[in-house]
Amino acid sequence: MTLRRISLLVALVALVTSCAVGPRYHRPETPPNPGYAPTSLPEASVPSPVHGGDVQRFIEGRDLPFEWWLLFQSPALSALVERALRSNPSVPAARAALLQAQELVRAQRGFYLPTVVGNLQAERVKVAGNETQADSLGVQGNGDNLLEPRAPASPLYYSFYTAALSVGFVPDVFGANTRQVESLAARTDAQRFALEATYITLISNVVGAAIQEASLRAQIAATQQIIDADAKSLQVLLDQFRLGQAMRIDVAAQEAALAQAETLLPPLQKQLEQTRDLIRALVGNLPNQDVPETFELDALQLPPELPLSLPARIIAQRPDVRAAEAQLHSANAEVGVAVAAMLPQISITGTAGGNADQIPWIFRAGGPYWTLIGSVTQPIFAGGTLLHNKRAASAALSEAAAQYQSAVLTAYQNVADSLHGSLSDADALAGAVEAENAAKVTYDLTRRQMEVGYVNYLALLSAQSAYNQALLVRVQAQATRYGDTVALFQALGGGWWNRKEVAAR
Repeated sequence: MTLRRISLLVALVALVTSCAVGPRYHRPETPPNPGYAPTSLPEASVPSPVHGGDVQRFIEGRDLPFEWWLLFQSPALSALVERALRSNPSVPAARAALLQAQELVRAQRGFYLPTVVGNLQAERVKVAGNETQADSLGVQGNGDNLLEPRAPASPLYYSFYTAALSVGFVPDVFGANTRQVESLAARTDAQRFALEATYITLISNVVGAAIQEASLRAQIAATQQIIDADAKSLQVLLDQFRLGQAMRIDVAAQEAALAQAETLLPPLQKQLEQTRDLIRALVGNLPNQDVPETFELDALQLPPELPLSLPARIIAQRPDVRAAEAQLHSANAEVGVAVAAMLPQISITGTAGGNADQIPWIFRAGGPYWTLIGSVTQPIFAGGTLLHNKRAASAALSEAAAQYQSAVLTAYQNVADSLHGSLSDADALAGAVEAENAAKVTYDLTRRQMEVGYVNYLALLSAQSAYNQALLVRVQAQATRYGDTVALFQALGGGWWNRKEVAAR
């Protein structure tokens, strides 16, 4: 084959390999006129005269920082988050998964290039004597011959060496490898966004656990305050009962109230210890390896301004949506892989080498040889396997498209839920503060009236129970506002695009 013919063949292969069968991928369109509510939402939450009841304003279009936990102005919280980012095993696991996906793409790209294989084979052969002499027909191994006795035939020993270099090339005529690389690259993108989601989830869990601990400590303190007050009231009643100024039924009612308050404490203490266990695990510690940071609601500041991304940007900011889009891209490419498997498979193999019974003579005159083989294989019958594989790939594409749409809807729903939660829970906190203040006034007035004999002790007990309940509801409402802020940051995407490694790209 002349050099010109070889050049024409290479050019033809390069021209044909520019074709890739299967559907061409197009990014899904952004939902038209996206928004967070059918009507306009308030631009700020209502205030409450209590810690954690500050007004929060939603700043539309403001970018979200990756280190949003700093907005709570808690050095202990910042230290805890940084430790979790360094030590939690979920981050290196996600990084390793991303590296694996990247290496698989590089490995698949290797099929674009020819494979070159070198081979050196050495043989040492013993040929039977019956096969080595021209007149040995009928001569047995012991030399016996019915016609003419002669000496035994001698075997032959010789060496044989073969050296070869084989070059194989499978032209990507119909884009099977192109589609496979495209699919793996899309899976790599999905894994990259899974890594970002790991960061966001880990940070949100750490901040949420810290807020939960602060809430439980506040509830335990309030419950202990209730128990102390009930114990003092019981002691007063016991003194009055001994003096004949109180009835035994009043004492029994107060004893029941104290016992009821005391039953609230163990579940809260259990939740606090379990929350501390969670915090230890989040920073990569065993349960017996405590962390120095502890959290109180009074040490956490509620961010006064909350960035609110434009609805059209949510799809680009949410890593779960971006991962779902990458999976859709991969499924689209897999359809092309299945289609290409039904088309002719072309391969070219060339081998050049030499053989001789002595190594120096392998490439001398008479030793070299070469082969050039081209083959085209067309599947004719495979029991319907290829057809059903294509149909399965098409079904997987439809599934990925539906999952992407579901991810988009969930993203907008999360943001909307967080916004409504922030506004509604601010109203709830304001109402809880008013209810607590009113219950406190009622309790104080009822206690004074009982002291002068205007009401009986049962009325005081009822007022005291209402105040205790209002106190716990207010504490829980305080913590809920902090949790709503965390949920909003997470729903908006957590600012992963401003993470240093991502921003530096």
